[in-house]
Amino acid sequence: MAYNLQPLITVLQGILDPDQTRWIVHENNPQFQSILDKATSLQQLLDKSSLTKLDSQIREVAHRAEDIIESRMVHQMISGYNSAIFTFTTPDLQQVILDLDSLMKQAETLVEMEDNKMLPELDSAMEQLKLVEMEDKKMLVGIDEDLMQLKDRLNRAEKKLEIVPIVGMGGVGKTTLSRKLYEDPLIVDHFDYRAWTTVSQDYNMRQILLNLLSCIIGKKECDQHMQKERHELKDVLYKSLCGRKYLIVLDDMWSTKFWDEMRMYFPDNNNGSRIVITTRESDVANHADSSRSQHQVQLLSESESWNLLRQLVFGEEECPLILQEIGRKIANDCGGLPLAISVIGGHLSKMDRSEDVWRKIGDNVIAAIGGSDKRCSSILSLSYNHLPNHLKPCFLYMGAFPEDCEISGYKLVYMWIAEGFVKSNGERSLEEEAEDWLKSLVDRNLFLVRKYKYGKPKRYSMHDMLRDICIRKSGEDMFLYGPNKSTFSNPRRMSFHTSDELEDVNDSTKSMSLTRSVICAGFRNAEFPSDAFLAARLLRVLDLTDMRFLYFPTVIFELVNLRFLGIDCDSSIPRGISRLWNLQTLIGYCQFDEPAELWKLSELRNLEVNEIELLKDEEMNYSVLKKLQWISVIQSIEETTTWDGVLKSIPNIKRLTIDDGFGTKSTAIDLSHLHSLEILTFSHMRTISSPDGFCCRFRVIFPCNIRKLVLLGCAINSEAWGTLCALHKLEVLEMKYCTLESEEKCDEEWEATNGDEFKREEKCDKEWEVADGDVFRSLQVLHLDSLDLVRWIADETNFPRLDHLRLRGCRNLKEIPSGIGDIPTLKLIELVDCSESAEDSAKTIAEEQSENGNDNLKVCIR
Repeated sequence: MAYNLQPLITVLQGILDPDQTRWIVHENNPQFQSILDKATSLQQLLDKSSLTKLDSQIREVAHRAEDIIESRMVHQMISGYNSAIFTFTTPDLQQVILDLDSLMKQAETLVEMEDNKMLPELDSAMEQLKLVEMEDKKMLVGIDEDLMQLKDRLNRAEKKLEIVPIVGMGGVGKTTLSRKLYEDPLIVDHFDYRAWTTVSQDYNMRQILLNLLSCIIGKKECDQHMQKERHELKDVLYKSLCGRKYLIVLDDMWSTKFWDEMRMYFPDNNNGSRIVITTRESDVANHADSSRSQHQVQLLSESESWNLLRQLVFGEEECPLILQEIGRKIANDCGGLPLAISVIGGHLSKMDRSEDVWRKIGDNVIAAIGGSDKRCSSILSLSYNHLPNHLKPCFLYMGAFPEDCEISGYKLVYMWIAEGFVKSNGERSLEEEAEDWLKSLVDRNLFLVRKYKYGKPKRYSMHDMLRDICIRKSGEDMFLYGPNKSTFSNPRRMSFHTSDELEDVNDSTKSMSLTRSVICAGFRNAEFPSDAFLAARLLRVLDLTDMRFLYFPTVIFELVNLRFLGIDCDSSIPRGISRLWNLQTLIGYCQFDEPAELWKLSELRNLEVNEIELLKDEEMNYSVLKKLQWISVIQSIEETTTWDGVLKSIPNIKRLTIDDGFGTKSTAIDLSHLHSLEILTFSHMRTISSPDGFCCRFRVIFPCNIRKLVLLGCAINSEAWGTLCALHKLEVLEMKYCTLESEEKCDEEWEATNGDEFKREEKCDKEWEVADGDVFRSLQVLHLDSLDLVRWIADETNFPRLDHLRLRGCRNLKEIPSGIGDIPTLKLIELVDCSESAEDSAKTIAEEQSENGNDNLKVCIR
């Protein structure tokens, strides 16, 4: 890959940031600024080209600069850890400046040569079709449903020119599917003209035009236009298609630029013409036509995979019983990718049909595929090669995790930021930028979404074939090494997938002195190699969340360069966490002996821990954490505390959980100043409390940008609904284990029961009546879990945009309001462990909607 200089740029920007107060930079300031300017200019040049020839040289210079700067930073922080401010001095960096100058000149020369290079022309259209036909025609298992849907889109009565995008990862069968569609007799008869061309990454526009013309007007007539210029060929194409009903297939399209150049030469004759596009990238499909849905080609199921493999190896013969079990395993290990199954099927068809031979292949199917046919690797590598420079390290980072491992999207984002991959982009936060990069890798069909919540991706993985390429590329680019690599020396990043690998690392402590990341994943118990990590003073990322420690390894406090720390331990984290001055993300499944220390971490952005105990303001001594965006749980532990101090110290928080289970002396929580707050969870909030026998309301003043609100174990009175309806951006509302209380009735029952809380709760009417004027304007998801709700009164006007209603454990609820079914946006009603009468009401709603012609509403009962 073209080497990414962003980590070096991030380090320098951190030192030179005028808002930072940790470092005083004196005599070397001009050098720092010079290196930053030159590295930024070089990165911008690399981003605009596909240049890779200087990768090793750029990597060496960038790593040398990072090592010099960060080694000195760490040395000064460790030797003066009681200091609040450091004066930065460093060895001479003049040679780095000279090397960057030289690399810039070489890069400019090579880019100029690259721009002037002529792309080789492809052969004729007929030769191109032969290449397509070389694809195994037996790879047709599991596409019947796809074919039926696509034929319907091509044949329907819509007269307007339509674009039909077919999207999927490399090797999933897009070309096979579109070829089958293109040659279908019904399709052949339906159109006057049909034309097929393969676009590819480095497309030749002139040759593509000749390919299309050859299909439309015939090769003989096309030969008469061979000497024409490109713009003349476009005119010929346009005139040839005018007034005709045509089908164009643009196979393997990678670039929006290509579409922008060609679009105007496909006339809309208002006669039902169609253009089929196959692409690996959703953005390309959306650019061509965002008004209609893409046809996403899915991976094969286990049964479809086995049927395809069996067909490839045995044809019409029966598979011997002795080979069926191992055969199914081999098919499953291909991960549903038809190309991989085709390659391994071709390999097996040439080998002895013995159990021993098949089991040997089954031991490592991915290696067998790569060793028997380079076609699969070459096709899938195209997706990596086409990535922009800033996404390549993010793709390679997935290779640090074990096969079939599902990774939290948040965790990936935080790691990329800690590595320095992500650059700030104007007003957007680093997290927002990184989340867009993650989405882009999914849209390019390089990452798989393994878990959704309310329709939004949460956990990700990578297909085994792509992971194999990821690991190979990581080795070639010296990006990531596992400890079993014989050639590694001071690798930048290391991953450990077994306890033995981690325990053996103590034997090579010197080899980690320049390592920036260590990721331990896929195993639970191991001894912590203190000596090795004491030597790894420059670590930025340390992920130990898959492991479990009895005691917190205090040697971690010596890793003062850490940006990301993930750990799980039975004991509390002792005093000393504040030494990790650079820490941005702490994922700690543990308690804290000194929660006040966290407020000394000025770089902290994300804090995901079991809980942070709320102490008195004078004990916490809050400083303002301007960069903090997420705190998982802040919990009150005594009534003498208040929420004011902590809330003022986190002005830019985006995600927050407040647990008031032990109570505080606060009678209100004012969040109105938290303008960035979007996701809020309240746990055990005392909406109605009764100290000293008086009824006292606990008021919450919400900010205006809340998108998701979770109420867990809270008491909610009738006044709360008007407050929640006023949150006009609220999209998701979850209420779990909450009690619903009518204000008037509960006040009466309070007097009637002489202050007996238990009797009052028994007598209170468990009803949620949504008033006519209460409208949840933007609410899309409503989740009611284990509520003591008996009656729910509402209609479609109260929830005009609701998409998903989920009821769980609502065993006393008599029915779902019938008007809920009339919400035009509602797609799913889901009930889990609810009353039989509530289930019956959901079925009735679905039946009524179906009778009215609404087949979009689904009801799921479990």
